[in-house]
Amino acid sequence: MAGEQPIISVRGLHKWYSGVHALKGIDLDFRRDEAVGLVGDNGAGKSTLISILSGLVRPDEGQVIVEGEVVNMRGPRDAMNLGIETIYQYNSMVPNMSIARNLFIGREPLKWSLGGIGWLDQSRMSAESVEAIANVDLHLRSPEALVGELSGGQRQGVAIARAMHFKSKVMILDEPTNHLSVKETNKVIGFVRGLSAQNITGIFISHNMHHVFACCDRVVAMALGKVVLDKPVAETSIDEVQDVL
Repeated sequence: MAGEQPIISVRGLHKWYSGVHALKGIDLDFRRDEAVGLVGDNGAGKSTLISILSGLVRPDEGQVIVEGEVVNMRGPRDAMNLGIETIYQYNSMVPNMSIARNLFIGREPLKWSLGGIGWLDQSRMSAESVEAIANVDLHLRSPEALVGELSGGQRQGVAIARAMHFKSKVMILDEPTNHLSVKETNKVIGFVRGLSAQNITGIFISHNMHHVFACCDRVVAMALGKVVLDKPVAETSIDEVQDVL
């Protein structure tokens, strides 16, 4: 809505890598409960921007503002604590661990603990995993199945279920449809389209413009470290976006 405080704003972001000016004064807002498609060729600055928002990289200049507060993220844990979850194309799941363990990785519930060391609450992890994957309409035979046995689309679904289960406010999806079948791609596009109903802001990075236009409310195009287009999907076209890249 007009006048509503963005969930994330970036102001004057600059980033250099060994003399390469990767981001050149980026100003950008991400509003609550919208899906934003972030597009651009390799070297446009998309990955650098996303790395900053996910806490992997710190800007050389500029500010990241989350829910009206300037933040200084020192790592991905800080981003997660702010409600920003990133799902990578080659996601960080452990193939030889179960769905339940992967869903809770880094946030495992303990039956008891002493000095941070304790006994995992396996039954709680299993029960909550069943609920989490059902909430994204995934039909997997058991939360104890190994992630390595899942298809690419199912792995993306589990990653999305994890973000939703832990009440993420912003979900960044980095090329989530790469190397997926048409059926699995459509499933992921459906996930993205449904994020706003879960009160989650989605940032969808893709080289496939058709996928962006199928599930996003707004498209932001980047080229050579700058934002060159920022429009609602309904007010632009694939041809217009491609013309500015």
